[in-house]
Amino acid sequence: MSTQTPSTQALKRAGVDFDIREYDYPHDHGHERIALQAAEAIGADPARVLKTLMVEVDGKPACAVIPSDRTLSMKRVATAFGGKAAQMMDAAKAERLTGFHTGGISPFGQRKRVPVAIEVAVMEFPTVVINGGKRGMMVILAPTDALTAAGATAQPLIAD
Repeated sequence: MSTQTPSTQALKRAGVDFDIREYDYPHDHGHERIALQAAEAIGADPARVLKTLMVEVDGKPACAVIPSDRTLSMKRVATAFGGKAAQMMDAAKAERLTGFHTGGISPFGQRKRVPVAIEVAVMEFPTVVINGGKRGMMVILAPTDALTAAGATAQPLIAD
C-alpha cells in the first residue's frame, strides 16, 4: 500500500515529523464509528485517535478535528469559526471539497483549503493519530505539529 497521499506530502512540505500506521480498513463500517474502529485496529487510545469532520458554518465549509470517542458540539463549532450556526457537511460534498474519500479525510492536504480547528483538549498529549489521507492509513504526530501543518487553531469543539 502506498503511503504517498496529498496529506503526507503536505506534512512533508510543512517540515513536521510523523510516523505512518496502516491497518485493515473495515468494509462494513458505519460512518460514525470509523475513527473508533481505527483506534481499535492500531491499539491506540481512542482519545488520541482523532476524527476529521467536515462541517458548514453559516454555509461556509470548515474542518473540525476531535477525539474519536467524543461528539462534536455544533454550538462550539459555530463559535470556533466565528459563525452563528453549524451543521455536518454532506459526505459527497466533503469528498468533492477535500479530494479524499469518507473514512480517509484528513485535515492535511485537502484539495480546497478551509479553516481548521482541532479540539483543544488533545494538546495535552505528546502525540495524536489523524487520518493520513486514505482509508486504512493514519499519521502519528505531535498535536502542535498538527496545528502547524493544518494551519489550524486549538478550540473547544466537543459536547460536554
